[in-house]
Amino acid sequence: MSDPSPETTPAETTSPPTVPHGIPAIEASTHAPERNEPEVLIITGMSGAGRSRAAGVLEDLDWFVVDNLPPMMIAPLVDLMTRAGSAVERLAVVVDVRGRQYFTELVGALEHMRAQGVQYRILYLDASDETLVRRFESVRRPHPLQGEGRILDGIAHERKALASIAERADTVIDTSTLSVHDLAREVRAAVASGAPEVLRVNVVAFGFKYGLPLDADHVADVRFLANPYWITELRHLTGRDGPVRDYVLSRPGAQLFVDRYVAALEPVLAGYLHEEKRYATIAVGCTGGKHRSVAMAEEIAHRLREAGMRVTVTARDLGKE
Repeated sequence: MSDPSPETTPAETTSPPTVPHGIPAIEASTHAPERNEPEVLIITGMSGAGRSRAAGVLEDLDWFVVDNLPPMMIAPLVDLMTRAGSAVERLAVVVDVRGRQYFTELVGALEHMRAQGVQYRILYLDASDETLVRRFESVRRPHPLQGEGRILDGIAHERKALASIAERADTVIDTSTLSVHDLAREVRAAVASGAPEVLRVNVVAFGFKYGLPLDADHVADVRFLANPYWITELRHLTGRDGPVRDYVLSRPGAQLFVDRYVAALEPVLAGYLHEEKRYATIAVGCTGGKHRSVAMAEEIAHRLREAGMRVTVTARDLGKE
C-alpha cells in the first residue's frame, strides 16, 4: 500500500501508418479525429488510503493527472481540455487536505462544473482508522491534520472535513485489506471503458558487441542464424530491407524459433498484466545489431501484434558500423 506522504495525455489515434515491409508503426498518429466528451475524475479520500498509487495507475492508463490542484483551478483546467487542439481527453485531479483552506472550496467547484455541463466522477479512497494509523507509523510521518495531537486526532479531523465529499462519491474503494496490486486492479475497474487491458511491449534489436540493453526483461540470441554480413550484396543493407529480411527468415530454424519463442512469451506477458506490470522489453541480439536481430525483432513484434499487444520496435545499434 502506498505511504501516507504527499500524493502525487493520451494521443489521438487513427489507423496506424506503416514502415518498411508492412510492419504497422504502433503509437504513431496523424490528424486528430473528432473529439469526444472529456472525462474528468476527482480523486480524493483519506490520507494514507492510496491516492498516490491510484494517481500512478491512471498515469499508466494515459490519463492526465494533476496532484493537489486548488479546487478553483479545476474548472479552468477542464476548459483547456475542451479547446480545439488539446490532446487531453481524460483528466484526473487529486484533491486532498494538503490544500487546507482550498479544500473547503471543492464542493462549490464541483457544483459550478455541473452547472456548466461538465460531467465528472469522484473516486474516494478510504481505509479503517487502525489501518491508517499503522501506515503512518510504518513511515514515521505525522498525519497532515495531526498538529500537536495524535495520529488518530488528525484522522478524525480529516474524516469530518471529507464527509460531504464522501457522500457525493461515485466510487468508494476501501483499501484496508488491499495490496498495491489489488488497489491497482480496483482503480482500473473503476475507470474501465470496456476495452481490454493491453500490455505495452518494446522489442529492441541490439548487437552483443555493444552490450546488453540495460532495461531488457528477456534476451533472445539469434546468432545461431547465418550472418548476412558475409554476403556482399547484403552487407550494406539492414534487417529492415526486404532482401535481408527474406534471407534471415528463410534460414533453417528461423521460423521455428519465432513460433516457439512467441508461444513461450505469451503466458509470461499475460502474467505481467495480472501482476500490474504494464511494460515489457524484449531484446533480440546478434553480433552487430544490424541484420539478423533487426529482421527477427520485426518478425517477433509482428506476431505479438497479431496477439493483440501494443508493440514498438527499435534498432538500438543501427548506424554504429
